[in-house]
Amino acid sequence: MKLINVFALLTALIFSVGCQKKEISPAPPAENPPPLPTQAQPKLRTMKIYLGAETLDTELALTDEEIHCGMMFRTNIQETDSMLFNLRYPQQANFWMKNCPESISVAYITADGVIQEIHHLEANDTNGVVAARSDIVFALETKDGWFTRHNINPGTVIRTERGSLSETFLRR
Repeated sequence: MKLINVFALLTALIFSVGCQKKEISPAPPAENPPPLPTQAQPKLRTMKIYLGAETLDTELALTDEEIHCGMMFRTNIQETDSMLFNLRYPQQANFWMKNCPESISVAYITADGVIQEIHHLEANDTNGVVAARSDIVFALETKDGWFTRHNINPGTVIRTERGSLSETFLRR
């Protein structure tokens, strides 16, 4: 009789342990995003890029800090001003205009250097302009309307003196 009671007790113990709800520890807190910049960043290093017959001496936003700040706080953007963002991996790019007092245009570009989308970004608009595609690796910001005035459309290939954008920035 005792053996049956021990067996029943062990069975009950196994089922009760196996059926208990596992306590899930909370996820670690998300890292706080870096604080928003409070002033325009100094002019970044530049590189000539070629868009069909057009040439731009464009600033290069390559580090997280440079990308994060972009053209924030810049005023009096000239026809020749531009900034190329190397986002480093394919993604559904999303640019906004927090602390950007002038409207600009942005082209979303795939790794092969082909402009896929061109968008207007309204001054100080905190709503992101999300790419329709998830394979965007570069973005090029220019004075508002520059792409239209220079007849640059989706399908235009961007190159550098070193070759394609992929050859220039994504070599490993």
